[in-house]
Amino acid sequence: MNSIHSFSQLLLDWYAQHGRHDLPWQQDRSLYRVWVSEIMLQQTQVVTVIPYFERFMQHFPDSRALADASQDEVLHLWTGLGYYARARNLHKAAQIIRDDYADQFPQDFEAVLALPGIGRSTAGAILAQALGQRYVILDGNVKRVLTRLYAIDGWPGKKEIENRLWELAEALTPTEQLTDYTQAIMDLGATVCARKSSCPACPMTEICQAYKTEQVTSFPTPKPRKTLPVKQTHMLILKNKLGEVLLEQRPPSGIWGGLWSLPEHAESNFAELKTWGETQLGLKLGDSEVLPVFRHTFSHFHLDITPVLSQVKGPANHVMEASNRVWYNTHQPESLGLPAPVLKIINNLTNSDSQHS
Repeated sequence: MNSIHSFSQLLLDWYAQHGRHDLPWQQDRSLYRVWVSEIMLQQTQVVTVIPYFERFMQHFPDSRALADASQDEVLHLWTGLGYYARARNLHKAAQIIRDDYADQFPQDFEAVLALPGIGRSTAGAILAQALGQRYVILDGNVKRVLTRLYAIDGWPGKKEIENRLWELAEALTPTEQLTDYTQAIMDLGATVCARKSSCPACPMTEICQAYKTEQVTSFPTPKPRKTLPVKQTHMLILKNKLGEVLLEQRPPSGIWGGLWSLPEHAESNFAELKTWGETQLGLKLGDSEVLPVFRHTFSHFHLDITPVLSQVKGPANHVMEASNRVWYNTHQPESLGLPAPVLKIINNLTNSDSQHS
């Protein structure tokens, strides 16, 4: 269909009237601010990102401030946003920018692409929005728009489908107004051509193949579904006489990498817990209370978490010999990064303590 020029013009006209122009990262489109926003917006909706972005900018107003911060500070400000590898990569990239680029975010596409956590679409989005350079983007919103516009069968995650979408995105991207175009196509996918589409409000109905054939809900082709496996764990809420809770820092990579979590154990059997606490932590545990199970879902499995509350008897100094453990004051919390389920458990505990005090 002869829609290449008409698509970009229709889109820019629509964006001028209906697009989002007051997002915080649009107010000062520095490379740093656009970069942070693009990383936060991966897998996460704008409405969720805005307060995190604003807090992040208050604490780390520039790349150097981020680079010089500790990983705990960065992860603390990311707590609840999920996909924590994004935060770790952002921190690593800021240190590379400090050490290799004299605190200046690179403006060369290949150099941007080489930074941790930045792929082809994100690199393009950063340079297009901050500098108006002509680079093509293909995030989830754009994939949805293009698969409907051209009625493309097949899951967009398949390499051959993705390659075709890159070709179409390249052909449709204009040579001017790149900052507006890039924001516009993301806005169209996020607000109109969303999972639940609002076709009457869309400027593309005259040229959209899926709309004209009444097949909008068929595109994009969903990913073949797999039944998510279910794993179980017991998270131990070990409280000392001061009411502090023991936290352990997780390994730097993997699930919740670098975050501070509750100690985990496979069993809630009190005798086994007691032995484990003494041999592994050097702690004498009092009676235990098993709290209700709740589920946390990752992209590739469900985790059923059983919190187990236990009072620590006697002195609790031995545990501090390990550098990856801290006693955490739930009423005056430190700036540590916590996984969402751990934050939920601690908040419930704090609320319960307040009700009984």
